[in-house]
Amino acid sequence: MIARSEQMLTMMQIGPYQLPNRLLLAPMAGVTDRPFRQLCRRLGAGMAVSEMVTSNSLLYGSEKTRRRANHAGETEPKSVQIAGADPAMMAEAARHNVDNGAQILDINMGCPAKKVCNVMAGSALLQDEALVARILTSVVNAVEIPVTLKIRTGWDRANKNAVAIARIAEDCGIQALAIHGRTRADQYKGDAEYETIADVKSRVHIPIIANGDITTPEKAQQVLDQTGVDAVMIGRAAQGRPWIFREINHYLLTGEKLPEPSIKEVRDILIGHLKNLYDFYGEDTGVRIARKHISWYSKGQRHGAAFRQTVTRVDSVEEQITMTQDFFDQLMLREDLAA
Repeated sequence: MIARSEQMLTMMQIGPYQLPNRLLLAPMAGVTDRPFRQLCRRLGAGMAVSEMVTSNSLLYGSEKTRRRANHAGETEPKSVQIAGADPAMMAEAARHNVDNGAQILDINMGCPAKKVCNVMAGSALLQDEALVARILTSVVNAVEIPVTLKIRTGWDRANKNAVAIARIAEDCGIQALAIHGRTRADQYKGDAEYETIADVKSRVHIPIIANGDITTPEKAQQVLDQTGVDAVMIGRAAQGRPWIFREINHYLLTGEKLPEPSIKEVRDILIGHLKNLYDFYGEDTGVRIARKHISWYSKGQRHGAAFRQTVTRVDSVEEQITMTQDFFDQLMLREDLAA
């Protein structure tokens, strides 16, 4: 247990910012909005990276982009992810986001989505190392705050170039590198390849963050031990389970697992999350956004499937809150009766 504690005391540093631990929330389009980032920070994430913000200046005025760049009231450091394929536009996007409160800029070269890769952004950029260097240099030179990068291990299994990209990133002044342990072609299939991440860590001096398939406290410990990375990044495993961060923190510090949250605590976390979504998006959009979160939180709960089929059809805040409250209250009642 002493070794675990000493490992956790080696905190993650990005530029002037020392993070409170080695656990980061991964940027996820349509998921890591401000309410979710705030919730994960409160429940133990050391840093939460925003949803991807386009580098297309024509979209700065859109409501969707303004929401994605909204960091009011967030715990520092405020990290904003930008995406694009044109070095000059990326530099402009970097300056724009700094002017709007970003304290760390993250560059997306890891998204495998076709609509992103088809415009040669996201992980498609891994095919053009010279362009990668131009983009990174342009963004780093455009701002005075730390710039980080997120990548995959390569374009496909025949073209894995994470080590080469990491060296380019280090040379260009990138201050931390997150690696999802799959290629673009893998999407989210198969198992994450931590051996590639370990290889990158052994060849560069900047902080490396491992991402992919980290779903339990034990897996987080395994990945830290296997790769020697500076931190781990949690994405899909936090959907409907934002308390995963405190669970991992506790395990890394003590070697012991926390008990699962009670039904009452899950209900209270979810209801608080929903209310923050309504406040952030307004009623109509808030209800729509909330549906996927309700589905994630109720996954694995008794009668959850029937509940999801019903709750996803309602259109008002009052109905959504009432149905969610009733569902979890019924779970609590059954739990009490079974005790």
